[in-house]
Amino acid sequence: MKVPSSLYLLFILLSFSSCEKVIDVDLNSGEPRLVIEASINWYAETAGNEQKIKLSTTTDYFSENIPRVSNAVVFITNSSNQVFDFTEDPNELGTYKCTNFIPAVNETYTLTVIHDGETYTATEKLLNTPVITEVEQINDGGVLGNETEVKFYFNDLVNETNFYFLRIDDPYKVIPEYGVIEDRFFQNNQMFGLYFSEDLKPGDTLKLTLNGITQDYFNYMDVLLEQTGSNSMGPFSTPTATVRGNIINQTNFDNYALGYFRLSKTEVSEYVIQ
Repeated sequence: MKVPSSLYLLFILLSFSSCEKVIDVDLNSGEPRLVIEASINWYAETAGNEQKIKLSTTTDYFSENIPRVSNAVVFITNSSNQVFDFTEDPNELGTYKCTNFIPAVNETYTLTVIHDGETYTATEKLLNTPVITEVEQINDGGVLGNETEVKFYFNDLVNETNFYFLRIDDPYKVIPEYGVIEDRFFQNNQMFGLYFSEDLKPGDTLKLTLNGITQDYFNYMDVLLEQTGSNSMGPFSTPTATVRGNIINQTNFDNYALGYFRLSKTEVSEYVIQ
């Protein structure tokens, strides 16, 4: 007897569905480690006095909640030993805020975090950032010519070696796009950041952010982006190494914190897709 094709297709679908099985992945859990998010951004046209630092700890891979760290002592000191205290926001646990910070280009600052009887410190310089001078759009960009291409230009800071951190907020992506570039081949010349997307349409807004950064932060982000970006082996791959920042545990060196203490002027440009 000949089996109708529709019944044959139904049999195949049922066969595949019966093979589905939920697999529980048993991952090893390490000791929680302090995570310090300390990016001090001095936005153009602002006093830069309002800043915040977030403290949390690492947790299991499949955990849906990020453990916030409360009751820590957090402050920043400049080269004149002026202290800027960061106080925990009672409505946003783990977030420490300062309202009287004084940013200055080329000033050196030291971050101090005291948590569970251990003291963590990091020292960094606040760097200048060039202005975004122009934004250019090409509608038939990309390899296949079906992507919107946005290029934003800025002039390299003259007579010095510079490194830059770029962030692009796309309305169709939950996580922003990040990148780092250096002026090795563009010193004292015009530079640019480049972004492609198939989803952008007229009326959408891209937020373009530029920061001048130190070489150490450039190296840190370069490794971090390589491990977590398109060149990585996916979320279940084993990292080649733990990405260590510039934060040092002065009490117990081996119990290091994750994260980085960075400061810079910040240039932001919002571009509406044409």
